[in-house]
Parts: sequence; structure tokens; C-alpha cells
Amino acid sequence: MLNKVYGSAVFGVEAHTITVEFNVDNGIGYHLVGLPDNAIKESNFRIAAALENNGFRIPGKKIIINMSPADMRKEGSAYDLTLAIGVLTASGQIKPPNVERYIIMGELSLDGSLNPIRGALPIAVKALEEGFKGFILPKQNAKEAAIVKGLKVYGASHITEVINHFDKNIEIEVTTFDIQEEFAKALDQPDFDFADVKGQESIKRCMEIAAAGWHNIILIGPPGSGKTMLAKRLPSILPPMTLHEALETTKIHSVVGRLRASSGLMTQRPFRSPHHTISDVALVGGGQYPQPGEISMAHNGVLFLDELPEFKRSVLEVMRQPLEDLEVTISRAKFTVRYPSSFMLVASMNPSPSGFFNDPSSPVTSSPAEMQRYMGKISGPLLDRIDIHVEVTPVPFEKLTVERRGEPSIVIRERVTKALALQTLRFESINSVHYNAQMQTKHIRKFCVLYEDSKSLLKHAMERLNLSARAYDRILKVARTIADLEASKTIESKHISEAIQYRSLDREGWLN
Repeated sequence: MLNKVYGSAVFGVEAHTITVEFNVDNGIGYHLVGLPDNAIKESNFRIAAALENNGFRIPGKKIIINMSPADMRKEGSAYDLTLAIGVLTASGQIKPPNVERYIIMGELSLDGSLNPIRGALPIAVKALEEGFKGFILPKQNAKEAAIVKGLKVYGASHITEVINHFDKNIEIEVTTFDIQEEFAKALDQPDFDFADVKGQESIKRCMEIAAAGWHNIILIGPPGSGKTMLAKRLPSILPPMTLHEALETTKIHSVVGRLRASSGLMTQRPFRSPHHTISDVALVGGGQYPQPGEISMAHNGVLFLDELPEFKRSVLEVMRQPLEDLEVTISRAKFTVRYPSSFMLVASMNPSPSGFFNDPSSPVTSSPAEMQRYMGKISGPLLDRIDIHVEVTPVPFEKLTVERRGEPSIVIRERVTKALALQTLRFESINSVHYNAQMQTKHIRKFCVLYEDSKSLLKHAMERLNLSARAYDRILKVARTIADLEASKTIESKHISEAIQYRSLDREGWLN
């Protein structure tokens, strides 16, 4: 008897429907073809045990299973449930009238219970596009799949629920998801709030400017000055994610299996902080069967690289292209996958190997030559993609003991959101630019026009501080963001003056 059941394969962040064909005939043997990996080839043992333990069996006949398209590699244990239902249907043990109208995915335990799978959200999106009635999958993944409106999502915890759904018309409960409720939860008080930061008012201002223009930022300061603490609080002042951003981000985390079963939809911007021993493949993605890396996991959020010079140079250099293109392209002999990677880079570093530079209060200092060598680990092209360089100094005892709380993140976020709304209007006719940080030279000339007094100030500053040529455009972009925070249509001298302060590494005595 010939029968068909449908599953799905995920490549990159997109799903492809897989047609699983079953043919049961006279003879003996279980033959699985269509480029399955070892996890799928081993599925017959899991399926046999699960069926046996629930009153069913794999028939002692010749079973040929073809996973089509046959030239596309299939991987993972998520096809267990697909294959099990197909075997039962083809052998006549159950007689579902409309099994071909469902996508069926799930990993089986030996007792028949279902374990979670990866990529449920992109699979659900594809199922809706192709007109399937419903998606049957493990209950742990049901919430993320239920984000897709117009598709019935059935979350099952055991294979018998799926069998009864088809054979006895005992329908599995449809999972629903309230997107508005999830977004409302995300607006609650954040875990890390700028109100808890003592002192560091100038650095908080830098972080606000970085968030308001989506500027990459690097914090330079000695140990204990609060660089990591400030970086962790940056997502709390970024505007809430739109539904489109939330779906994009959730897709990526779904593919790598990092979603919590209780949430389903990622409504808070991600914050990723990989260790400096990370490999280039783990950072940008890849592998024999490509998976998203940390920069894609940080999509629509923040990537924090603590102790930047300690990262391998090759690891840092592979970020240069994603920082420009906002996506990662991974090519293999037979296929190419693309992962989005629009993130804000926040880096921190000590100014020297000892952590202190020309600090008379410190017992351990570094010479200018040692500092130059240490900072030389970071390439110019990478620094060229970081708009704001700021020095962080330790907080004095008097400010640490102050009881008064600082300005809360929710208040700062309101100002940031208003500034980003101005940029949305400004760049609405330009597809490649959404924030000030993404402006190219032609956009800077159009949107960052200076009056004579501002030009004179910038010229004087560049000559006196010996600022590099790369600093010119960065200063203008940051000044444009500072003006947006004040809702000013023009860039004034005070905006240029403040932006100049945020180019520490371009000054003589640092890298020049």
C-alpha cells in the first residue's frame, strides 16, 4: 500500500516541505532512502519500541520509505513521529481520512512520549504558505508555532494522542497564542535597570546616544569601572521590538532550539555575550551543517564583546562583513544559507594589559609602548565600524554610597524611541538605511548639513586633537543622533562639540 505523510526541513531560517512516501509490500526489510542522516536512520529502533509499548507494531513486511526531494539532505530526530504515523497508515493499523493535510513532526521516546524539536516557527510559517490545515508537533513547541495565525497548531505530549486524533476522531486541543499579551509582559520592569547604576552619568549619556542611533560603541576603562554592568543594561533602553522584529528573532532562536517553552515568542531584545575563547564559526555561524552563530542570535539586539583585545584576531575580522551587510552568508558546495545579523556591537576593553595606564594611584601601570602593542590587536577596519569610543573611569566612593536612584531605563527608553521614530520618517524612502548609524557618505552629505560655525568648530577640533579621517563621518552621524534626541532639525555647534568627545581612540596618544 502506498501512502504519503508530510514533514519539513529547515535550512537557514527557512523551512522546506518534505514529502515522506511509504510503500508496504510482500517481503522483509525496512529501507529508508532520500539522504537521511544517522539520526533518521536510527529512528526505526525508536519507532519500533514506541509502537510496541502502545499496542502497535512495525509490520513484518517490506517497507520502503522515500523522503522527497531525494537530493536534499534531511537531518535530526524530528522525523520520528512523521515516520511512525506513516508506517501505521500504510500498514492499515490506523485509517486517517486526511493525514495529508497536516505537517507532522516530533521526536519519540521509547515509551511514545514526544520530545521537543527545533525550527517549529519557520515550519509553521511554511505550512501556512502551502495551505496545510494543521501542524502536529510536541507540546513544548506548540506556543512558538501558534504565533502563526491561520494555521491550527496541535501540541501533543504522546504518540497515542496523535493516533487518536486521526483514528478515533479525538481531536488534540488547538494551541492559541495572544501576541498582544506577550508584548505587554515585555514592557514590564526590566531585569537590569539604569536606575541601579551609581554615578557614570556621562557614560549613561553615551549609551543613550548609542541606542538612539543604533551606533556601535566601545568602552575603555580599568577593571571595576562598570563597563559590563553598563553594557548589560543597554537592551533595557532600546525600543520594544515590533512584531516583524520579534518573528525574525524568534525564528533564529527556534532553529537552534534556544526558545523557552513557556514563552513561544521573543519579545525582549536579545543580549549575547560570548567568551573571548569563541571560534570564528561559533561567532558568525557555519559548520558542516550550518547553524546560526552568536551574531545572528543577537539579531535585533546587542552583541557584547568583553575584553575585545583578548579575542582572536581572525574571530574579530570575520565580523567586518556582517557589520556592513547586516547578514551572514554561508556557502557550501551544494547550498548557500543566509542568516540575518542586524545587531548593535558593544565592546569593552582595558586600556592596557595591566588594566591601568598612566594611573598614579595604581601599583601596576603599563608604558605607552605596552599599551600601543595591546591596542594594536584590534584592526583599524574593525574600529572604523565603531562610531562611539568612550573612556570609563571608576566611580568614587562618595557616589557609590548615595541612596538616591538614578534615572530609570523606562524614562530613557521613551527619549530613545522618539529619536528612532524621527529616523524612521527620515529614511522611509531608503530601503538600506533605517538608523543614523547605517548612513553612507551620500546620506551624510544630505542629512548632516553643517552651518559655518559648526564647520569651523569641527575643523579646529580635528586639527587640534589630530583626529583621523575616519572620525569625520562618525562625528557627523553621532551629532545627527544627538540632535534627534533634542528633536532638532539642524545640527548645531553643541551637538558637534559633544560628538567630538566620543572619539577617544582617534586621538593622538591612543592609536596614532
